[in-house]
Amino acid sequence: MAPDPWFSTYDSTCQIAQEIAEKIQQRNQYERKGEKAPKLTVTIRALLQNLKEKIALLKDLLLRAVSTHQITQLEGDRRQNLLDDLVTRERLLLASFKNEGAEPDLIRSSLMSEEAKRGAPNPWLFEEPEETRGLGFDEIRQQQQKIIQEQDAGLDALSSIISRQKQMGQEIGNELDEQNEIIDDLANLVENTDEKLHNETRRVNMVDRKSASCGMIMVILLLLVAIVVVAVWPTN
Repeated sequence: MAPDPWFSTYDSTCQIAQEIAEKIQQRNQYERKGEKAPKLTVTIRALLQNLKEKIALLKDLLLRAVSTHQITQLEGDRRQNLLDDLVTRERLLLASFKNEGAEPDLIRSSLMSEEAKRGAPNPWLFEEPEETRGLGFDEIRQQQQKIIQEQDAGLDALSSIISRQKQMGQEIGNELDEQNEIIDDLANLVENTDEKLHNETRRVNMVDRKSASCGMIMVILLLLVAIVVVAVWPTN
């Protein structure tokens, strides 16, 4: 497995910072003797610019690794701590170069020591979990990839559940639409039936009124007939 590009860049950046501290110390030794060292000054300026660019690259790589979930949040925080320390060293070195800060030997003591080069424990690893303690970078990366794969599997399962729930919601919505259409049809049928009933009721009332009128006419005719009969009936 290829080495992690972030740690490769970090190691080379630490070496540049250490070289800058050594160059500043050499320049200061010349100045104490009343001598000038213009070549060293130019070299230090170039190294400081290189250090700045390397730190910017580390920031970009870290942001990309965190945003794409190539590393865990814990590992991201650990690398951020290392990066913050480098930024602090850069400020100290720049101040020392301008003769405004600590002596380079004090700065250099905070850089990578010979003991660290031989593989001494990193101070930022003291609080890491038991399951990653003592593992190399490649092993930690493999473990992180496994965790990410498990998280992806969990997200896939959650996505599947949400997709099924969405499908159920759509089916329920379609069924509700069908029920609403049936209710609308029933409402229209009731409205038509009510109108027909109203019309029939009106016709019945008209028939009743006509029947009553005919009955009155018949009664009147019978009375007239009776009167005529009485009038023409001979009396003894």
